[in-house]
Amino acid sequence: MSKQKQFKILNETTPYQGFFNLKKFELQHTLYKGGWSQPITRELFHRGNCVAVLLYDPRRDEVVIIEQFRIGAIQFPDQAWLLEIVAGAIEPGETAEEVAYRESLEEAGCKIEELVKINDFFTSPGGTSELLSLFYGQVDTTDIGGLHGLEDEDEDISVTTMKFDDVYQLLLEGKILSAIPIIAIQWLYINRDALRP
Repeated sequence: MSKQKQFKILNETTPYQGFFNLKKFELQHTLYKGGWSQPITRELFHRGNCVAVLLYDPRRDEVVIIEQFRIGAIQFPDQAWLLEIVAGAIEPGETAEEVAYRESLEEAGCKIEELVKINDFFTSPGGTSELLSLFYGQVDTTDIGGLHGLEDEDEDISVTTMKFDDVYQLLLEGKILSAIPIIAIQWLYINRDALRP
């Protein structure tokens, strides 16, 4: 583990460029046993980095949950609408914090009272470059709910508030299938007592 780890890119192309990009790499990397790997080819799905925000009202013990259609889940047609938390892409010139505030308003109609960074993590580094910044946003859920999202982005988002115990039960029952809200809800399970008044 102490040996210097290196990689070298032998060739890079972009076979597809659209809303997302697909890059193709031929590369080599050092091996733990010494020397270099054979040249290997890997495709990399590139979408830029993103932000997700766990919106929680510690006074009411309520979590803001959004539901929307997701193309990645159509292999299970009756589950293609996923329970998630607010999230969005970082646009050029934006900070992760700015995205957290913007997306919370756009997707859930929530104004964040306090924003706390939880962690950065790769969502699926075997095939995508996406690095996600996860935040906790303290909100007042008194008047939160309804339909949200931007029409020009074809967003159709149902927003509800749920007691934490009900959200956690959905997680335990396997009804929350997206990794980002699972991580966020587990973080809240660990830290909830410290957040509550």
